[in-house]
Amino acid sequence: MGDNGRRSASVKDVAKAAGVSLGTVSNVLNRPDQVTAKTRDRVLAAMAELGFVRNEGARQLRVGRSSTIAYVMLDAANPFFTDVAQGIEDTAETADLSVFSCNSNNQADREAAYLNRLEQQRVQGVLITPVDPDHPSLEDLPRRGTPLVIVDRTRSTNTHCSVAVDDVLGGRLAAQHLLDQGHERFAFVGGPDTIGQVRDRRQGAYAALDAARLPHDRLVEVATTALTVAEGRGAGERIAGLGNDTRPTAAMCANDLLALGLLQQCVALGVRVPGDLAIVGYDDIEFAAAAAVPLTSVRQPRRQLGARATELLLDEAANPDHQHQQVLFTPELVVRASTRSGAGDL
Repeated sequence: MGDNGRRSASVKDVAKAAGVSLGTVSNVLNRPDQVTAKTRDRVLAAMAELGFVRNEGARQLRVGRSSTIAYVMLDAANPFFTDVAQGIEDTAETADLSVFSCNSNNQADREAAYLNRLEQQRVQGVLITPVDPDHPSLEDLPRRGTPLVIVDRTRSTNTHCSVAVDDVLGGRLAAQHLLDQGHERFAFVGGPDTIGQVRDRRQGAYAALDAARLPHDRLVEVATTALTVAEGRGAGERIAGLGNDTRPTAAMCANDLLALGLLQQCVALGVRVPGDLAIVGYDDIEFAAAAAVPLTSVRQPRRQLGARATELLLDEAANPDHQHQQVLFTPELVVRASTRSGAGDL
């Protein structure tokens, strides 16, 4: 029933008003090329007059195939993931598909609940940035016929398609840049260690030290409990409280939100950036370039991640000869004022 108490127009109503069969109306909806232009126009005019709205849910039940895919993102508060989602939506739109976006908020139980609901909704496939990319539960949907692609994570086995960035290389690029700028001691700000990207980016920093034949104690680890602006501010307080003999002259952060928080705290404490502390972020979200001191950052191709993952998902859903692929993009260092020698301090 509609809001005014009247029954919504049905396919039968359209057929009667247009003077055609139910099959003709069905063809107009699903196979318009099989209907003459004159008949098609008459049916469309009847639909418009009656206010007919197609029942997409019923159609999906009949054909057993949804016109929707889903993305379960890790943290909707992080612009990185909303940029990935944009790449997913752009690619899905070209395939005439809709996208459900869900936020697990880095909670395993919430992620599991979303996967269960999405499977019940018979989505065509699921893209996911999982809390734990190696969790056995990620095998469940593909085993029951719903394709699943891992986004911005890698899995230790090749049982799924995945799209990610070489974070070890990204960490190495950030650390090497600081070494090239003459910093003899720098901090790595990031955590928790349960996040694979944090481990990989820190590993890249140590690799840069190894390549320069420098001892590992040149890296000061500043652990955080999350990758947020608030944790970045807390890291700034801790760095400022270190003694002169251990205080680093630069910091590389596991993501841009941490870097932005660190920058905020530096401004609040009167610590000059980059004069007293140079800062490198990671992800190169839009806010990195717009910061009070534009942040040097390791750029990830965020929209490309989403687009490529969606292409793999659609191929898996439609192609019986689909072969799983593990795609690894190359990051890029973008140098800005937060590390540049001679830049104006703030």
